[in-house]
Amino acid sequence: MNEQRYRPQLSQASASLTHEVTAIDERGRRSSLHIPAERPLTVYVDKRELVTLMTLGGAPEALTLGYLRNQRLVRSLEDIVSIQVDWSVDAVAVVTRNGIAGIEERTAKKVVTTGCGQGSVFGGLMDEVDQIQLPPDARLTQSVVYRIVETIRTQQSVYKQAGSVHGCALFSNTGELLYFVEDVGRHNAVDAIAGLMWLDGVSGADKVFYTTGRLTSEMVIKGAQMGIPFLLSRSGTTQMGHMVAEKVGMSLLARCTGRHFLLLSGEERLVFEPAFLDALEAERQRHYA
Repeated sequence: MNEQRYRPQLSQASASLTHEVTAIDERGRRSSLHIPAERPLTVYVDKRELVTLMTLGGAPEALTLGYLRNQRLVRSLEDIVSIQVDWSVDAVAVVTRNGIAGIEERTAKKVVTTGCGQGSVFGGLMDEVDQIQLPPDARLTQSVVYRIVETIRTQQSVYKQAGSVHGCALFSNTGELLYFVEDVGRHNAVDAIAGLMWLDGVSGADKVFYTTGRLTSEMVIKGAQMGIPFLLSRSGTTQMGHMVAEKVGMSLLARCTGRHFLLLSGEERLVFEPAFLDALEAERQRHYA
């Protein structure tokens, strides 16, 4: 069976992404305020409770699938028969074709990560990293980096309406936005995109991943597991995130705002375009002349 064509049975659960509350300012004035939703989603795999994810709830089926994939609990999309979300009980039921071999042993060890709300990874954090090989010929131009940053800046989002969420996005190497997901934790947003990529049969080999959050070891490892050679962030990175990126040959670009970025690893992948940058500066000077 062609994995790209196979899709498990999925619910289409919807939930409000924001919640309206009353706020009182420093002068005692009342006003309505929208804040992000946050709800528990307990994952049951073949009727066995696995974990509870705190989530915005925007893409619960993709989140569940991506979580199982990035936790290395499911290797093939064909292993999943169905994913059914029921918000009336804040739960998602996953039915597999043949069960998950050794699930007790594989979920016994848990690493609490730096993810917002404390994410967790089953097994050793660095398990299988040595086996990851990213495409050596992947390249990204400086002008596409700027196009991605500008696209994110103008993207309609829950963050602009209510704040307090992280956003992640997947782009083509020409700067086309493919997926954009927000959640209360960046680890959830990256898992949801991993799930969408798997469902749609999208390869990460020529893709660029953007996150508003830090490039921690967890984020870099998940990006590498998804086969993505480029990770961009408007924030920074950590020592271990940087170490893992160098280990797998990934390009990390941090502090991506406006025309500024810091390339921290994978220099050979980024194509600098000084003439393009000079043209932008000349246009800026003409505008303010």
